[in-house]
Amino acid sequence: MTAIEASIADYMSHLSVERGLSDNTLNSYRRDLSRYQTFLNEVGRNTPQSITETDIVDFGSYLKTGDESHPALGKSSVARALVTVRGFHKFMLRERTVMLDVSKAVKPPRPDARLPKALSVDDVERILAAASAPNTPLSIRDRALLEMLYGTGARISETVGLDIDDIDFEHAAVKLTGKGSKQRIVPLGKHAIEALRNYLDESRPLFVTGGADHSAVFLNSRGGRLSRQSAWAVLVKAAADADVSAEVSPHVLRHSYATHLLEGGADVRVVQELLGHASVTTTQIYTMVTIDRLRETYATSHPRARH
Repeated sequence: MTAIEASIADYMSHLSVERGLSDNTLNSYRRDLSRYQTFLNEVGRNTPQSITETDIVDFGSYLKTGDESHPALGKSSVARALVTVRGFHKFMLRERTVMLDVSKAVKPPRPDARLPKALSVDDVERILAAASAPNTPLSIRDRALLEMLYGTGARISETVGLDIDDIDFEHAAVKLTGKGSKQRIVPLGKHAIEALRNYLDESRPLFVTGGADHSAVFLNSRGGRLSRQSAWAVLVKAAADADVSAEVSPHVLRHSYATHLLEGGADVRVVQELLGHASVTTTQIYTMVTIDRLRETYATSHPRARH
């Protein structure tokens, strides 16, 4: 056994015994380190002390291009493998096997930004309509819940965390508490106001019991605050009832809110404020969605775009 193989064995033992990682996770580490060991053998590195920063960079390139034995890996897989290698080198430094962590400056590649999936306005309308059928106390609540999610772009945690005092009907606005307890004021549209008033007047009083959470806006049938999981289930059921085949989640409604605003001409910085994004860079990914749609429309509609 080479010195590098011995260090890898020690690291795997550390991950298994001291950190208690699952078998699946350990297998993933083992695969990445096996490829790393093979690569180091091929470039003539036999001891941990002989490994250089350039070797680790070259290992990342090797993973991207692949060879006859191993197919090329995508960015996310390369990033995962390099994170494993960095963890291994940090471990060797802590164990004083090496006196320098040569992996420290090597940054895993950032995966390509995934464009958010937005529902069409028609799909959203069908989901909202399905949620309010057949006009029971629960369906009235469900319609108000989904109108709030789509009408404000709120996160699911922000929505189920709403208290009665957070809603300002006089000024048609709602106070949302987001990540890091940061608060923002978001306008309420006519449909959301109507659905909320209907729920608060007609349905919510029926859920209030002796042990009810009297401050919460959205209650379950036992009077407790509606959970994120239950709110998620409401949306999934409404989408199924509406025969909407697209992937649906509370975050997809948030994506749809942002995309539809930008398609309607809203300024990206205004959308940033409405969504509660700390950086406009996060919001700008939605503009890529609208640009793609504009490009599709141009390609099918403009005479100079057709071949």
